[in-house]
Amino acid sequence: MKIQVEVKELKEGKYAIVDDEPCVIKSISKSKPGKHGSAKARIDVIGLFDNQKRSIVGPVSDKIYVPVVERKNAQVLSISGDIAQLMDMGDFSTFEMKIPDEYKERIKEGEEVSFLTAMGKMKFDLR
Repeated sequence: MKIQVEVKELKEGKYAIVDDEPCVIKSISKSKPGKHGSAKARIDVIGLFDNQKRSIVGPVSDKIYVPVVERKNAQVLSISGDIAQLMDMGDFSTFEMKIPDEYKERIKEGEEVSFLTAMGKMKFDLR
């Protein structure tokens, strides 16, 4: 799910969709309007799921899509290699997710973990 907002309403740390990928906004710089133009904004983002850096430039009055990012909790039912079977604590649905290398030591069977979901994609969110 996604909603549409104006560029001038965006803030650092929030989310935006760039190249059909949900991204975290790292910086926003705005220029003053010129004699014959409107104020422009440069937005630097990092992909939420692919960690790629991207940037967009455009008028602050342009509209941009913002993903609905949800943070949920799940219980780890089982671990098989680098795949964890999880049960969502909200709706009790089960699903599988690949465990990133940096989290292999921290994810244990029977424990609760948090994860992010946006636009049909999911990733672990261990802090």
